[in-house]
Amino acid sequence: MLAAMPPTPPPVPEPGEPRVRDRGDACPGALRLHSADDGRLARLRLPAGRLTSHQVEVLADAAETLGDGSISITSRGNAELRGLADGCGAGLAALLAEAGLLPSRTHERVRNIVASPASGLDGLGATDVQLWARELDSHLLSAPWASALSGRFLFVLDDGRGDVAGLGGDVTLVAVGGGEAELHVGGRAVRLAASDAPSAALAAAGAFLAAAAEAGTGAWRVRELPPGYGVDLAECGVAGEPVPAPALPHGPPPAPGVLGPAALSVLAPLGRLTAARLRALLPADEVRLTPWRGAVVAGTDPGRLPLLDAAGLISRPDSPWAGVTACTGRPGCAKSLADVRADAAPGPAARLETEGAPDAVGELPGEQGVPAARRPGPPGHPARPVLPVHFSGCERRCGHPHGAWTDVLATGDDSYRVDGVPTPRTALPDAVTKARTTR
Repeated sequence: MLAAMPPTPPPVPEPGEPRVRDRGDACPGALRLHSADDGRLARLRLPAGRLTSHQVEVLADAAETLGDGSISITSRGNAELRGLADGCGAGLAALLAEAGLLPSRTHERVRNIVASPASGLDGLGATDVQLWARELDSHLLSAPWASALSGRFLFVLDDGRGDVAGLGGDVTLVAVGGGEAELHVGGRAVRLAASDAPSAALAAAGAFLAAAAEAGTGAWRVRELPPGYGVDLAECGVAGEPVPAPALPHGPPPAPGVLGPAALSVLAPLGRLTAARLRALLPADEVRLTPWRGAVVAGTDPGRLPLLDAAGLISRPDSPWAGVTACTGRPGCAKSLADVRADAAPGPAARLETEGAPDAVGELPGEQGVPAARRPGPPGHPARPVLPVHFSGCERRCGHPHGAWTDVLATGDDSYRVDGVPTPRTALPDAVTKARTTR
C-alpha cells in the first residue's frame, strides 16, 4: 500500500536571507498520495497536458471507480484525482502504468512540462512545441539525475505566441522562427538552434541542480537560489548567443471555441471535469489539458462544439464562467474557511457543476442561478469581465492564476476579502464584478 504524505509547510526565511529548505518537497504525485479531508489525492503529471483517447477513457474510469468521479485540472495542465480510498495506491498505479501514464516510478513527479496547447493546430506560433515537449520528456526520463529535481520545478515551452511564456517557468523555451529558439533561465537568455532546444532545457535543469548543491540551501526552484548563485548556460554546455535585455513574449490563451479545421478549445467549470464531461471530449486524436483549466481537443469535428456546450463545458469566449476558478475549499480541505466552490457557483449552476447533467441545458453556466458577477454586461459594457477571478479558502491561495487576477479570499463562513476589501458573502457578486472590470 502506498502511504499518503502529509503536507510540508515551506520554511520562512528571515528578511534579507536566502530561503533554506532542509527537506525535499512534498508535492503529491501518482505514487505519492496526499491525504485530504475528502480522501487521498493523486496528481498526474501530463507533459504538455497530453492525453490519448485511451488515456482519457482510463482517467475517467479511474475517477469513477477509485475516486469521487471527477478530475481537477491544475494550473500546469496536470490532472488530479480526489476522494481516493485508503489502500488504492497499487491499483491506481497499475491502471496508470497500463495506459502509459506512469512511464517511470522514479521520475513521475518531475515531468512538469507546460507547452502552448494550440501549437500545431491553429496556424499560429513559430514552431510546434508539442514536439519539443515529447522530446524533452524523453530526455528527462532517460537521465537518472533528473529524478532529483523538485516536484515543483517547471519547464515552459512557448511557440512564440506568448500564451505560456509568463507562467513562471524555471526553464523557458520560446520559439522565435527561422529555425531558432531562446532559452530563458533566471533572467538570462541565449539564442540557439530550435533543434537543440529540448536538450538545452535539460542541460539547464542539470546546471540548476549543480548550483543548488553548491549553494547548500536546498533550493527547489531557480528563483530560490541565493545571490551569487545562478545557472551558467555556457558552463553547462549550451551553445548559444547571449540575448541582451531578454524579454518574454506575452499573449492571450486560446479562447474557447473553434481553433482550426480539426480542433476545439473548452474550459472546465471551476477547473473540474466530471468523468462524463471528460469522455464528452471524445472522439479525438488527443486531448491537451491546459494551464487555464480547460482542454484543447485535437483531431475532432469543430461542429461538435454545441454538444460540448450542452454537456456543461465552457465553449464560448463570452461565457460568464470563463476565467472563474476556485480551490477545493470545504469540505475537501481542512484548511479552508468556506465552501468556496459553492460560493463561486451558487444555485442551479452549482448542482450542474457537482452532479453533472449533460442534458440539463437550461441549467448551463450563464443561465439562471449564476451571480451577476459573471453575467454579460449591459449594452456599452464588456460582455466578459477583463480579469480572471480565483476563489480561495485560505491564505495559501492554492491554484491561483498567474499574472493579474481578482483575489477572492475567504475569511470565514460568510465573509471574504475581494482584492483586500472586506466583503460579506451576500455582496460577492457586485464586488467581484467591480474588481474584474475596473482595473
